[in-house]
Amino acid sequence: MGPKATPIIRDMGGHDRVMIESGLGIWSVAVPAALFAALAIAESWRPRRQLVLGRYPRWFTHAIFFAVNAAAGRLLALIIIVGSAAAWAEKAQFGLFHMTSWPWWLEALLAFIIFDFAVWFQHLMMHRFSILWRIHKVHHSDRDLDASSALRFHPFELILSTFYKSAWVALLGVPLLTALLFELWLNANALFNHSNIRLPGRLDRIIRPFLVTPDMHFVHHSVVISEQNRNFGFALSCWDRIFGTYQAEAVSGQAQQTVGLAEAQDASPGKAAWSLLLPLR
Repeated sequence: MGPKATPIIRDMGGHDRVMIESGLGIWSVAVPAALFAALAIAESWRPRRQLVLGRYPRWFTHAIFFAVNAAAGRLLALIIIVGSAAAWAEKAQFGLFHMTSWPWWLEALLAFIIFDFAVWFQHLMMHRFSILWRIHKVHHSDRDLDASSALRFHPFELILSTFYKSAWVALLGVPLLTALLFELWLNANALFNHSNIRLPGRLDRIIRPFLVTPDMHFVHHSVVISEQNRNFGFALSCWDRIFGTYQAEAVSGQAQQTVGLAEAQDASPGKAAWSLLLPLR
């Protein structure tokens, strides 16, 4: 089956791809940055709870993670990134969506749903396998939870995640625009559901059947292992309900819930060197 002509998305030349990647590259930084600033203000105005370690030096540590991951992302671009996987799949006419004649909007919708499940499943596996948990527990070691926690992912996890998502992009034959928009969507949701904002109870109940809210994700960051193994979603909340890993609230209640790792309830998680070296301990 030959390539499908869908608006903007397929049959693009190299120049068009560069323009789209460059344009979305700007938005992929501008939108999360604006959202982070808005959430940081909201956290100060209406916090869910008082921070144990506070913003500093945690924010400095998380800025280090952001910088290191940005550098790692640049190096990965020499091998593979999500955008290049999409471009390769289009050129080779490889992947599920290149074997269908569905409308482009339906493919985009299905891609978002499938990708969201793939990220949920990856997160589940990070908790199930000890070698992956050694990497992922860096994220969980934060003793507080706020928007900056969405930046606290070890470079090893970034590398694994990049290859994993790139494989899904190629297997589905997802268009470049869809792949990059999903990355933007995922990052925005991660900032939101890690934030230390107090949503009105009614608003939380309205949003939670569809999207992961801060209160829902807060349970996942409990020191209690059984609660760490709940609420794996990053954007859509349906997967935890479907697969029986949903928990509405910590057993101890939100006010009494302790965040982080049981073995690291001191000031160490706020330090950059300690956090970066944690998987090697």
